[in-house]
Amino acid sequence: MARIRITRDGPVTTVTLTRPEKRNALDTQMLDALYEFCTTPPAPTERVVVIRAEGHVFCAGIDLAKRQRQGSSGDDSPVVKVFHSIEAHPLPFVCVVQGAAIAGGCELALHCDFVVASTRARFGMSLAQIGLAPTWALAQKLLEVAGPVMTREILLLGDPLPATKMAALGIVGRAVKPEDLDEAANEVIARLSENAPLSLQAIKALINREMAFRDTIEHAGVDALVQAARHSHDAKEGIAAKLEKRQPNFTGQ
Repeated sequence: MARIRITRDGPVTTVTLTRPEKRNALDTQMLDALYEFCTTPPAPTERVVVIRAEGHVFCAGIDLAKRQRQGSSGDDSPVVKVFHSIEAHPLPFVCVVQGAAIAGGCELALHCDFVVASTRARFGMSLAQIGLAPTWALAQKLLEVAGPVMTREILLLGDPLPATKMAALGIVGRAVKPEDLDEAANEVIARLSENAPLSLQAIKALINREMAFRDTIEHAGVDALVQAARHSHDAKEGIAAKLEKRQPNFTGQ
């Protein structure tokens, strides 16, 4: 599979993002590969899936340079399909975050069942800073794990938060010193591997079903506002400014 590496060690399957030169930004090839993995039934011997990334950055989100090729930006977009497939996967996912997890990278981590992060890591949704807004599904996940107060801070301000604060607020499970990251992640992975596999699958399915009510809420009007922001002049200016490493000039159009 392109741009990701899949390795298996007994009951543990590890999926590694292998695009460090692009800060592991998610492009179409990576999303397709992740979706194919997540929608393939696991082998009976598998118990846990681990997501990691090469380099200093965990994931910088969607590749802005190739954003226009990603297709739909709504709830059926490739990135949302990947995140939903992580939730729907029968096995628990452990996300090991060694560095910045921004926008889609933040959502990738939050859609996993466990997040173990380095204290060097930062989590953020900087969409408002480049003229975009999250889809219903992405904002929904943030509200579930962060609550309305922190969701407003994360989305409206757009500034990344340190892993220590995210852990203190219960948004991610653990924040540990960089030198302790692998040990802390392995402790969680080992505990999951020791538990009864049918119980793990039943519990994950139970939690997902308990939250299923969220999918019945009407949100067409909100989607229209998100699409208006996405296709605005400000969005084009914001993305261009980000790629050119300059301050954007927003006009509200």
